[in-house]
Amino acid sequence: MKTIDELLSEGVTGKRVFVRADLNVPLDGTTITDDGRIRAVVPTVKALADAGARVIVASHLGRPKGAPDPAFSLGPAAARLGELLGTDVAFAEDTVGTSAEATVSGLSDGRVAVIENLRFNAGETSKDESERAAFADKLAGLADVYVGDGFGAVHRKHASVFDLPKRLPHYAGYLIATEVGVLKKLTDDVRRPYVVALGGAKVSDKLAVIDQLLGKADRLLIGGGMAYTFLKAKGHEVGISLLQEDQIPAVKEYIERAEKNGVELVLPVDVLVSSEFPDLKTKAPANPTTVAADAIPADQEGLDIGPETRKLYASKLADAATVFWNGPMGVFEHPDYAEGTKAVAQALVDAPGFTVVGGGDSAAAVRTLGFDENAFGHISTGGGASLEYLEGKTLPGLAALED
Repeated sequence: MKTIDELLSEGVTGKRVFVRADLNVPLDGTTITDDGRIRAVVPTVKALADAGARVIVASHLGRPKGAPDPAFSLGPAAARLGELLGTDVAFAEDTVGTSAEATVSGLSDGRVAVIENLRFNAGETSKDESERAAFADKLAGLADVYVGDGFGAVHRKHASVFDLPKRLPHYAGYLIATEVGVLKKLTDDVRRPYVVALGGAKVSDKLAVIDQLLGKADRLLIGGGMAYTFLKAKGHEVGISLLQEDQIPAVKEYIERAEKNGVELVLPVDVLVSSEFPDLKTKAPANPTTVAADAIPADQEGLDIGPETRKLYASKLADAATVFWNGPMGVFEHPDYAEGTKAVAQALVDAPGFTVVGGGDSAAAVRTLGFDENAFGHISTGGGASLEYLEGKTLPGLAALED
């Protein structure tokens, strides 16, 4: 795929450059609680603006239902982007309407605008190709060139991700180029030992990537809510822990394949349990109990890996030449259940090799728990996109940029 450096070498002064970013940041009302995705697109936007382009930044935020919804406005993200760039950023109050047209028309060379949430238009996410195409046509009318830099959305066949690049000269921004380069190190040219730590709530979200990794990774460390389906598949009582019983047959098959393929599949040996899910708003003390992973009481729920598992997982990461981590080890949003996730993050910091935090809740946990982002080899901006790439799927947004 062509890169932004090639575009810059051709000259962009006066050109309207549409940058499909990922500004899908978490909000508490209108307050951004994690601006990592906004910071990730700054190098691309700044390079274009400094070169004299008229930059139009577009993104989705949340899941509005194809119509304007103030709760999902990109206004706060636009303001934060301006702060990070150190300049005023214009904001259009619609996507392809009169405000967007006027805002883009009013841009001078080197200036930046953000248009409103793309998902306020039903054509963005429509499964009807003609509806998506009609929206993409309108977006194309705003710009001369397309730069894809919203890695967190490249696994979506959406108008601004898949259809729009086909209508304009298209290039990959710095973020996408970096993300793809990192993922190739996890798939094509892997240094070993290659250790993968997977957590998160549902095992069903990770089945396809586990299927691929059983032929590539040296070790798989399993934590989070998904671990209890593995423990149940091993015949253990899991109490009222998160469990996907319909996935037990698949998990049993993966356990058998791991042994056959010589992949070390590591499960928790102890867990923190409670009869109640913690209050994540007040952060009131939860007073959990630590029990062996094969002795969870019937009326208790596992909410984090225990201290012996933390030590075990740290030891399994200590010699890793390549690490990919996706998904927290427990309910890290509550301090009483954050230690497991913190231990894995620290083990990545201490590991001698190339470490990748696979976006989503893992990236949020790293920031929430106070880690220096520069201590990791790479923190991805797209958890779902990263997983689908590792699954071997074709990502529509990348395919469109390669055409």
